[in-house]
Amino acid sequence: MSYTLPEFFAHAIALENEAAERYLELADMMEAHRNDEVSTLFRDMVRFSQMHRDEIKARVGAIQLPELRSWQYRWRSSPEAGGEEAFDYTLDAHTALRYARANEVRAMEYYQRVAKESTDKEVVRLALEFASEEEGHVAALDKWLERTKRPSATWASDPGT
Repeated sequence: MSYTLPEFFAHAIALENEAAERYLELADMMEAHRNDEVSTLFRDMVRFSQMHRDEIKARVGAIQLPELRSWQYRWRSSPEAGGEEAFDYTLDAHTALRYARANEVRAMEYYQRVAKESTDKEVVRLALEFASEEEGHVAALDKWLERTKRPSATWASDPGT
């Protein structure tokens, strides 16, 4: 999975855009459930993703990035996109946080894999830096999971069905 620097930047920007979109969806869902504390966390994560994207764009400078179509990315779906399984009207805060954590772990592993397989020293350096940032997000979500009440076993079955 060796990237040129422009390809790497294009993928990193796309990943951060996807992360921001997904966190916004999670924030809206938590707000609908009146869990304002977790909604605020997810809105903060939106801002962090946008800030990281903007930092990446600033690093790009005058480098011409490829304009990739969805099928040209080196993933089937963005590592921070996750599946649609979390978007259920019964979504509780603990499950939303676990879902967000899994997305961050995939992003961290993606950057680690890029660093391991790349032949471009600057891509390796940046990928390791970005992996470390994602690792920080995982750690932050772990702290939230520790203090967030788990749903009861009966919550898993929907009484409306």
